[in-house]
This record gives sequence, C-alpha cells and structure tokens, in this order.
Amino acid sequence: MDQPTRKMPRNHPPAFKAKVAIEAIKEEKTVSQLASLYEVHPTQIKQWKTLVLSNLENIFSDKRKSASQNQDDLIDRLYRQIGKLQVEVDWLKKKIGLIEQ
Repeated sequence: MDQPTRKMPRNHPPAFKAKVAIEAIKEEKTVSQLASLYEVHPTQIKQWKTLVLSNLENIFSDKRKSASQNQDDLIDRLYRQIGKLQVEVDWLKKKIGLIEQ
C-alpha cells in the first residue's frame, strides 16, 4: 500500500508573507483565491493578515525608538565595564610582575 505523501512545511521569506498579507487586507480577492494564487493554505493567509493588523499600530509608536535607545545604553555600559576590567587586569599583572615597569 502506498502511503499518502505529506507536504513538508515551507519557510516563506518575510517579504512574501507581507505581500500576501497586504493582498488579503485589500480584499480585492478572496482568501481562497489568494491561497490558490500563492499556493499557501487559507488559514496561513488569515494568520498573516491578523498578525499584520494586530501589529500595525506599533509601527507608529515610539517603542522602536526606546528599544534602540535601551540597546545603545546597554552597549555604553558594557564598554565602560570592559574598560574598568581592562584597568584591573593591567593593575593585577603589574602587581604580580607580569608587566615590566
């Protein structure tokens, strides 16, 4: 007996997902038509559409700016910490005679 072949899940690039989601949001074609056109399951298209619509307001918020600022602050703190540690290592090496005066 032949086993039914099972399709392997595909990883679609983000640009493709965005394109299909935008088409679904436009509602110029039905989800079934889009599924047939792009060879994607209709449920998947609905999920992408929902994801886009639920995150749309974040595009216009300052959260991205604050996240970027937090990352910059973290990088600054880490560089300062590296500097302090380097000074301590140099001092310890000097104390134990590894660095000539």
